[in-house]
Amino acid sequence: MRGPHNILRLIRTLATFARTGALPIILEQAEAPVRLRVAANALAWPFLWLGLRGDPALPPVTRAITALGPAYIKFGQILSTRPDIVGGDLALQLRYLQDRLPPFDTAEAKRMIASDLGVSADQAFAAFSGPVAAASIAQVHHAHLRDGTEVAVKVLRPGIARAFRVDVDAFYTGARMVEAFLPFSRRLRPMDVVRHFDGVVTGELDLRLEAAAAAEFAINTKDDPGFRVPAPVWGLSGRQVMTMGWVDGISLADTASLDAAGHDRVALGARVLQLFLNHALRDGFFHADMHHGNLKVGPDGAIVAYDFGIMGRLDLYTRRVYAEILYGFIRRDYRRVAEVHFEAGYVPRDRDIDEFARALRVIGEPIFGMDASQISMARLLSYLFEVTERFGMETRTELILLQRTMVVVEGVARSLDPRINIWQVARPVVEEYVRDNVGPKAMARDLARTVRVLSRFGPRLPDLVEARLLRPETETTVIVPPPSRARWLALGAVLALAGVAVGALL
Repeated sequence: MRGPHNILRLIRTLATFARTGALPIILEQAEAPVRLRVAANALAWPFLWLGLRGDPALPPVTRAITALGPAYIKFGQILSTRPDIVGGDLALQLRYLQDRLPPFDTAEAKRMIASDLGVSADQAFAAFSGPVAAASIAQVHHAHLRDGTEVAVKVLRPGIARAFRVDVDAFYTGARMVEAFLPFSRRLRPMDVVRHFDGVVTGELDLRLEAAAAAEFAINTKDDPGFRVPAPVWGLSGRQVMTMGWVDGISLADTASLDAAGHDRVALGARVLQLFLNHALRDGFFHADMHHGNLKVGPDGAIVAYDFGIMGRLDLYTRRVYAEILYGFIRRDYRRVAEVHFEAGYVPRDRDIDEFARALRVIGEPIFGMDASQISMARLLSYLFEVTERFGMETRTELILLQRTMVVVEGVARSLDPRINIWQVARPVVEEYVRDNVGPKAMARDLARTVRVLSRFGPRLPDLVEARLLRPETETTVIVPPPSRARWLALGAVLALAGVAVGALL
């Protein structure tokens, strides 16, 4: 039974933050009320001896997070891109978590390569370096194939799957406790949030899935100017090892080197944001871990993306809803933003749409009156969260990854250009998507798709109708359906027959 173990893990988490000196920093940054600070410290003090010491050479918060393990490190990576949320000093400390964690031994990496690929590293590669980057789940080596091609070899950390499972099990316990003792939090669906996080990061633990994601992403983005995705080498990739093309470049976090190399940081900041919006809206498949450590600028000025373990997908309907919400805010059409929320079922229908539109105006108008450096997508999402909470909107788990990534990307863009106007940069991408996917053109495409789908069911129509009209027991007695059902069946039959006819002409 893991319940007591998980509670112990949560207690040790609190104790670790206290023991490393991270707890008061976090409470201060979160502007926690005095009562909560007193309660947190009082709860942590008796269990201080359970807290992990961590690496004393690291700053307190980074020290605590690295000591606690991979799931906590992932969370810290997200916060490292948001200096406007955690403060500049803390964000700088947390950047350490992106790609400069202590590596494991190269000999162990070679052992894992031999075990996973069935061939030794010395046989597979003409040259194989020590680790060049180490993150929470894996580390990367620079290597050369036998034909001289430069590649990056990603190897999972030994025992990472088990270590991650321990963290996530504790998160599940914490979510259950939050739902049980803080009823107002249930609309946020903490358990669903943890499940979503679990599923996403579990996918990172099978590098074959990451290689597949990289290949799909490369196909989708092959025509995007100023953007590249290294191709995976399938013959040298497996569950614990992934090999892909190597590209030299400068990290987007190294602004001094970018300036020295003559790269236009203002243009790079705008391109990062527009690329993300294009991938999310146009393709419905986006890089969901676009922090500085996963983005470089190649010698030709192109942005090069790495690390495809966390990718996001959006279905066509969700993309349209999301685009219309953004478009409504850009145009300051708050009534339409409210209507989209109601049409999508995001807000209960028994709420007042006019009142909701007024609340949205309170969010949008101050943002448009701000200086460019103050306009923040993160601030918009924060305000929108407050309003939707008041109107009973439940957390949409399918949008969690999108919203989180949007905040991360904004952080990257703003680090390159502190005065970037998020709305001005986003506007052409959103407007183009809305023009092509919302309105008469989109309706015609939807109708054509519907007809094609119905045409495929045409040959089955007689059997479907017969099965619906006959009693299951004898299949001989006809049931006369009530008028409403009869109309539904008649309409279905007409649509299906129409589908067959149109399908034959297409």
